[in-house]
Amino acid sequence: MPSLFKTIALVPRHNTPAIGEPIRRLAKMLVDEGVRVMIETESAKEHGLDGFDLVDREDIGKVADLAIVLGGDGTMLGVARLLAPYRTPLIGVNQGKLGFLTDLPLGEMERMVREMLGGAFEPEERILLETSVWRDNVEIAQALAFNDVVFSRGSTGAMVEFEVFIDRKFVYSQRSDGLIVSTPTGSTAYSLASGGPIMHPSLPALALVPICPQSLSNRPIVINDTCEIEFFLTRGHDARVYFDNQSDCELREQDRVLIRRYRNTLRILHPTGYDYYDTLRLKLHWGARLH
Repeated sequence: MPSLFKTIALVPRHNTPAIGEPIRRLAKMLVDEGVRVMIETESAKEHGLDGFDLVDREDIGKVADLAIVLGGDGTMLGVARLLAPYRTPLIGVNQGKLGFLTDLPLGEMERMVREMLGGAFEPEERILLETSVWRDNVEIAQALAFNDVVFSRGSTGAMVEFEVFIDRKFVYSQRSDGLIVSTPTGSTAYSLASGGPIMHPSLPALALVPICPQSLSNRPIVINDTCEIEFFLTRGHDARVYFDNQSDCELREQDRVLIRRYRNTLRILHPTGYDYYDTLRLKLHWGARLH
């Protein structure tokens, strides 16, 4: 059966020697299926992959119909932010540990990818966050986040004090180690470790999860993903805002950070039969059925 995707980019996790051979196998299989294969430039150099077209990571969305990520969720997060503006779909092959996003097992990679090329997949749309940082009414930074935007105290160890507004309405002031603004995708990451709720990826919702708040009455809240969130730092030295824990920006007192849902979703392709609850049971070691 002809492939639905004519040009596919392979994006392996960096600094992972063991991933070289799986990339070669997958690339060969795709070529045999009549697909044009492009390999992310740095990875091709790292693993000595010759004979394939190369593409810089920032340009994948411009030229590829599909990207296949080999690695862990961290690799998926980085690639997702780059592809979202182009609506380029992603498939994740798990070469990491936990793997909530990279759901194809390495041992079945070729068989499952071959089937997915012919249309045996289930697409899923995931939301991202668009963030802008403002200082003295001047925008000083912009970033996308797939999992979460995290405000955190600095290295001095002192708590930060801040105010939160939703759709320009004051919600609360808080003194804590920080705040997590999480997408449903990110609800199984830092948010979950901080006591936040697990949200199904299909939910049009965001979660605000305090990190070690001074007042025990400060609890996580879930809001509609159409809302705009404003974080206003009233007190905090060396505070920072992190985007998927892969990039960050220093914050000063009186800085404002605006967070809203990004205009595009990211399309992740899962193999036929994918079940989010199966993933939760496997990754979180929940109990099996009792009968």
